[in-house]
Amino acid sequence: MDADRLDQLLLAGSGILLLAILAVRVSVRVGLPSLLIYLAMGLVLGESAIGVEFDDASSAHALGFAALVVILTEGGLTTRWSEVRPSLSMGVALATAGVVISVGVVAVAAYYLLGLPWELAVLLGAVTSPTDAAAVFTVLRRVPLRPSLRGALESESGLNDAPTVLLVVLLSAGEADDHGVLGLAGIVVLELVGGLAFGVALGWCGAWLLRRVALPASGLYPISVMAISVLSYAGAAALHLSGFAAVYVTALWLGNSDLPHRSSTRSFAEGFAWLAQIGLFIMLGLLASPGSFGLEHLVGGVVVGAVLTLVARPLSVVVCGIPLRLPWREQGFLSVAGLRGAVPIVLASIPLAERVPRSEDLFNLVFVLVVVLTVITAPALPRLAAVFGVTEERARDAEVEAAPLEQIAADLLEVRITQDSRLHGVEIGELRLPEGASVALIVRGGASFTPDLRTALKRGDEVLVVTPRRAREATEERLQSVSRGGRLAGWKRTDS
Repeated sequence: MDADRLDQLLLAGSGILLLAILAVRVSVRVGLPSLLIYLAMGLVLGESAIGVEFDDASSAHALGFAALVVILTEGGLTTRWSEVRPSLSMGVALATAGVVISVGVVAVAAYYLLGLPWELAVLLGAVTSPTDAAAVFTVLRRVPLRPSLRGALESESGLNDAPTVLLVVLLSAGEADDHGVLGLAGIVVLELVGGLAFGVALGWCGAWLLRRVALPASGLYPISVMAISVLSYAGAAALHLSGFAAVYVTALWLGNSDLPHRSSTRSFAEGFAWLAQIGLFIMLGLLASPGSFGLEHLVGGVVVGAVLTLVARPLSVVVCGIPLRLPWREQGFLSVAGLRGAVPIVLASIPLAERVPRSEDLFNLVFVLVVVLTVITAPALPRLAAVFGVTEERARDAEVEAAPLEQIAADLLEVRITQDSRLHGVEIGELRLPEGASVALIVRGGASFTPDLRTALKRGDEVLVVTPRRAREATEERLQSVSRGGRLAGWKRTDS
């Protein structure tokens, strides 16, 4: 590639990226997920409009998987274990038994309603069954859901790629019949459990290493965390285990570990995930060929979307939720919150790359289904959450950044008092921090000063707190508790 060609690509790429970033603002105002705008940008750039040609399904498959690894890493790093733990059983049930039910229902509907052959009908069920991590992490986190409910949806979207990817790959390669139903189920369980175990092991090792190695620059910590997460995916895949399950669990472990610069690491991962989403959806828009869309694809997408939303998803939630005694209101919201996005389209590129008969029709149908479901479902979720009564007041968290002080086995916490934080007005003495922790400095209005016990915190303050490493977690928990509940938060437990 010559220098002029490179300059042209950089010019076009940077311009498209800036437009995509500005599109986020537009999508928030109109209440639609940004993925629709990115898909539209890809369609406009493609052969039907501007004329950029991209029809390499194999490359789309590979790049799509790479983008999903980054998105799952960001999802794991920014998910709180305290929210996922109470609802983990529901998330796992939806990611396994729920997927099986959904595949079966959609396959039967596609066979009898659309007249597809059984092989293609089952493939369609497998492609459309998983919820999308990108859609869940970006859309649902703007809805003030109960933490346990949000945890169930996030853990489901982080884990349900594993069984569906395996099923789609085997079906596309024509190898599913070689294993039989029980054999296929055994392979899925083995890969999923093995991927989870591999992810936990690498997450523990990565956290242990990062806590003990003082890197020379704070910017190296986010890069290290991303590298460990990608290593988890690649290592598990090399061992024929579920790489998607491994990377999500590794990132979840790292994101909830006592690591330096956790806030900046999460911010880095969030920005990187946005870049991956932008590239992924624009690429999928390029891969689509609107000229090949026919009435049968529109009708098929609407029919399958209706079956998926009104029958398959509710049935999956009820079957998984009743044994766990999940309240009916939460079951109702989970039934309508199974967001589809990039994952079904990426999975649909696998049979396209394998040249499965009628795979182009399958891809077009899935593309229409994702767009229709996203347009209808995503904007309605905040109102539906209120109707089902599963919302709660957003937590007023303070922003806490940590840096290691190696020589004295302590950590320096940088706390920013946000606009909604109830730390505003609280005096230093009222914080009642754990023994050994103290507020060392406050930066306010561009000036710094050393506070006393009667100094009151204000919105916008940057507060430096020194805490012994053994008490760091308790110190952070106490600061967040006061940030949410005010000066009286947990006073009985703390003073007893």
